[in-house]
Amino acid sequence: MGELPEGMDMPESNITTPHPSASVILSRERAGGHEILLGHRVSELPAFPDVWSFPGGGISRADRAAAESHPEWLSERGGNRVSAFALLREMVEELGVAPDGDGGFCEVSAGVRELVCGGKSGWLESMESGDLTADGFHCEMITERITPPQAPARFHNLFFHVPTGDPGVTPSFPPGRSEFDEFRWWRPADLLASWEGNELRLPPPIVTLARDLVEAIEREGDLQSACDALAVDPPSGPHRFEYGPGVECILIRTATLPPATHTNCYILGERGGERVIVDPAARDEEGLEELALKVQEIHDDGSSITATIFTHRHPDHVGDLGRISEIYQAPIWASQETLASIAPCDTDRVLSEGNSFILEGPSGGVRWEVIESPGHCPGQICLVSEAGVVSADNCSTVGTILVPSGEGDMGAYISGLERIRALKPKVLFPGHGPLVANPERLLTHYIEHRKARHQKVLEAVRAGNSDIPSIASAAYSDSPGAHPLLAQDQALSHLKELQRTGDVGNDGSGYTAA
Repeated sequence: MGELPEGMDMPESNITTPHPSASVILSRERAGGHEILLGHRVSELPAFPDVWSFPGGGISRADRAAAESHPEWLSERGGNRVSAFALLREMVEELGVAPDGDGGFCEVSAGVRELVCGGKSGWLESMESGDLTADGFHCEMITERITPPQAPARFHNLFFHVPTGDPGVTPSFPPGRSEFDEFRWWRPADLLASWEGNELRLPPPIVTLARDLVEAIEREGDLQSACDALAVDPPSGPHRFEYGPGVECILIRTATLPPATHTNCYILGERGGERVIVDPAARDEEGLEELALKVQEIHDDGSSITATIFTHRHPDHVGDLGRISEIYQAPIWASQETLASIAPCDTDRVLSEGNSFILEGPSGGVRWEVIESPGHCPGQICLVSEAGVVSADNCSTVGTILVPSGEGDMGAYISGLERIRALKPKVLFPGHGPLVANPERLLTHYIEHRKARHQKVLEAVRAGNSDIPSIASAAYSDSPGAHPLLAQDQALSHLKELQRTGDVGNDGSGYTAA
């Protein structure tokens, strides 16, 4: 990466171990076909806010304790028995429903739900008292997904189908705070069509799961039969990682700023049509192998690779071009500044503000516009389409974004964030971390945070601090965990912008307020 100040070593960053979890796919019978229940995750959640997902959660110590203390409960479940306990508990907490003991479901009482929501052990207490039961409960594990190393919080998630028949169940919100602010029933084909039409946001595991369900329903005839077939050999292992319609992603391990451990390499375009690869950052054998597998998949789909695009020149976004050219060859498109940092090629194309390109596919052409956002790095560009914005290193839900004092531009950085926000994109596809399903909220947070820090730097100078260390110490007094060299470097970026606007001066003896 190219953002760290001189003299600072890259902090250690480790890939986290996935936490076991379970999610429930409730279904109900309808004349037009089975429907499945999803909830809309509230905006304030730290993980996957503003997406539609299945209810569920991590396996707790209380779930394991219940399995150990009551081996007679769900004894037929075998290896995923503890996950089924977590599933039952989460259904009570998040939906207010539980088995009725006769193969159906019922709404739990307010008292029982309050007890269960008050602590994980509340479910076990209610089971032992007879207020809840697992008798007659039927579920089948139809797939598993492991969260890629895109964020510190990762899960090894088992998805269970739970049929509720006709008329199904009526979910309700728990007392106090809920992960969801809306529940909705969907036919799987309608859910997938709405996602493909940019009408809603789904986390990548749910996209591929929806595809599996739709394809299985087409083969088997109905949802129940489809789930029965999937349960025989549940899909697992690596799967296509779709951030948006026509926007796939592979994660490439890079020396990037922690807590991020990988760079998002995007493949734009429809399967079977023209594709471009954005930021193939592969340098080591693991990353090159990951890229090679995706390129083979692209060719197997009948697609062609039109170009390689680099959003900016930092080394955690530009891979080993010599090794990459052994995997595939395509023209390189990038800004003039980025192209100047890599070996020239006759097929290079300069991308600048106002340029665009169209990727043709089986469903037609998709236009991508180029906008410049040079605050983080000179020559950094973003790509804009109906699906969203490939936003490079402007913002992320993982960690922070640096504006290096040597080559960055704080004023341009803040203006770039405001410009992206004004586009009102549906989704951001950032350089690191998960997709951003609520761009306006995140961008506003970044803008307000940077402007507040800008003001703190100015106030530090007005208070009489004149050298970089003392200004940084005062301006970052609310962030005691910030690395001193990073705080000083970012303070200097703010000072350069304050000098440009005339709010701060420096006659060589130190900084003073104008």
